[in-house]
Amino acid sequence: MGDFFWADAPKQTAFPVAAPGYSFIFAAAFSTLIFALIGNEWLACIGMLATFFICYFFRDPDRVTPSAIAAIVSPADGRVVQASIVRENPFIPGECYKIGIFMSVFNVHVNRIPFSGTIKNITYQPGRFHPADKDVASMQNEFNAVVLETEHNQRICFVQIAGLIARRIICGIREGDTVIRGQRFGMICFGSRVDVYLPAKTRINIAIGDKVTAGSSILGVLE
Repeated sequence: MGDFFWADAPKQTAFPVAAPGYSFIFAAAFSTLIFALIGNEWLACIGMLATFFICYFFRDPDRVTPSAIAAIVSPADGRVVQASIVRENPFIPGECYKIGIFMSVFNVHVNRIPFSGTIKNITYQPGRFHPADKDVASMQNEFNAVVLETEHNQRICFVQIAGLIARRIICGIREGDTVIRGQRFGMICFGSRVDVYLPAKTRINIAIGDKVTAGSSILGVLE
């Protein structure tokens, strides 16, 4: 595909849905059917709308990923709410560039690997549920932090953070796994945030307020 490649094989369906959504969709559809059978048209309409919204929320579109060797892609769809140097952080040593991406309930919530490498460490920590677009959410909310090491021994950390509504973080990779840029690795249900910690010398390609797309938007380039 020239300047792009498929990190995951395209799905053979017109409207792909992430697997974690199946139980939610079934529950909403089943409730809608029950309301219709007992003749409660009002609740049946609400149930139908809820079913459609849940299908929409758990959509999992195929994405092409830039082929540029040193490009770091966004792990999440959403809006950039933080982009700055931090002197220290609990995930990787030394000064880092931190990028915070806020996902509203209208964004795709499937997360993707930002760069190819080996998963060195995964840390899950329970916590609070502050609004995910606030900086306080980074350290105080429930999170799942993944540290990746590139083939040149550079470390990148991407952190799935629960939000005010989100109560379920899903991560489908394990320590020791070899992963490639753009591949799916998990999701966060119903509104959330993903923080990315990059080497301080990374050439950044985004700014606060930018909208980014998981697996496709370039956050920066490793130097």
